Amino acid sequence: MKNITKNLSLAILLGGLNVPAHASTDQSSLLKQVESKVIEWRRDIHKNPELGNREVRTAALVSEHLKNLGMEVETGVAYTGVVGMLKGAKPGPTVMLRADMDALPVTEKTNLPFKSTKTTNYRGVDVGIMHACGHDTHVAMLMGAAEVLAGMRDELAGNVMFVFQPAEEGAPEGEEGGAELMLKEGIFKKYKPDVAFGLHITSKLNVGQIGYRSGPTMASADRFEISVKGEQTHGSTPWAGADPIAAAAQIVSGVNHIVSRQINITKEPAIVSFGKISGGVRNNIIPEEVNMVGTIRNFDMDNRAQIFDKIKHTAEHIARASGNEAEVSIYEGYPVTVNDPALTKQMLPSLSKVVGKQGMIEMPKVTGAEDFSFYAMEVPGLFVFLGGTPKGTDPKDAASNHSPYFFADESAFKLGTRALTEFTLDYMTHSKNR
Repeated sequence: MKNITKNLSLAILLGGLNVPAHASTDQSSLLKQVESKVIEWRRDIHKNPELGNREVRTAALVSEHLKNLGMEVETGVAYTGVVGMLKGAKPGPTVMLRADMDALPVTEKTNLPFKSTKTTNYRGVDVGIMHACGHDTHVAMLMGAAEVLAGMRDELAGNVMFVFQPAEEGAPEGEEGGAELMLKEGIFKKYKPDVAFGLHITSKLNVGQIGYRSGPTMASADRFEISVKGEQTHGSTPWAGADPIAAAAQIVSGVNHIVSRQINITKEPAIVSFGKISGGVRNNIIPEEVNMVGTIRNFDMDNRAQIFDKIKHTAEHIARASGNEAEVSIYEGYPVTVNDPALTKQMLPSLSKVVGKQGMIEMPKVTGAEDFSFYAMEVPGLFVFLGGTPKGTDPKDAASNHSPYFFADESAFKLGTRALTEFTLDYMTHSKNR
């Protein structure tokens, strides 16, 4: 009776949504039983990281686990992806849960006893391989959620689609990969999920906190390249040629004015940054060509299209004004990650069950990008952030994701595992009661 009263009060606090609790004795015991396994899986995966589209060992570990749980399992999706289907005993929606499997070309500098010592040659550079973004924890937590939900198969009013995805950090040069390729290969046509959930561990929150945001949450990420072609001449006589360096400098200034002067940033923020400019070999030679590359981040798909057009227009016209030519190439990356507002509101009580109302943090927009965005463009999606910095440590002092010192507190994993199971069970219950 005490638990019922507590849950009803919580529902009222969170907007009157009466989502029944699912922390039954069976679920609680299953979560407890799997906690140590999740830690062991994570340590094993962390010690044996693999880069995007090369997650062969990780995929084998996952597929064996799902098969042992009695699921239908498909492997080799988008190179190394694994999809497991858990069919509940009762009719209902299909809920998709996703984890990314790839590591990064980063040399680990932590003192963990299970630190990675793997190395590779990445784009001509000898470097280590490390789960510096926490994808090892995502895989382990989803494996844990799979075991818990499989143990509740007879109670499930619907199906669960477990997606273990390669190459979230990007595919190797010359290859496709990630969520976009999994969709291209037809996983949504074959399994037809009604909704998609994902989470990401972060050093920006403490253990016991889960960050969420409704609507645009993570930015789109696109790359642009500008090649300014002029006419080479002696540095002492610039009028005898066409100076692409001077034109490139004006293009940098002009492009930086696009966001501040030509886009309605009261709608959503945007960023255009140049990351590299190269051209010339000697102090007294004006070169024939200058090359520039940069990134575009924004939170609105219409603004995104406008920025693409304006970068091209700006660069071409500035170059032409000084007798140069500009060739602009824009490579579309990940779209904006948008959390479905209705789904986000619906799942707030689920988050509160896991971390309490005090642990729910409404996040600011994140200018990093996530290819979970592709799934969320097809079905309603919700992507949340799991705190991984130990309690008592200021997140500002913690090593960030992608750092060689990145650290995730293992006590967070039980919360992430439970969040995935609560999303699934509560969504099924809500669908049943509609």
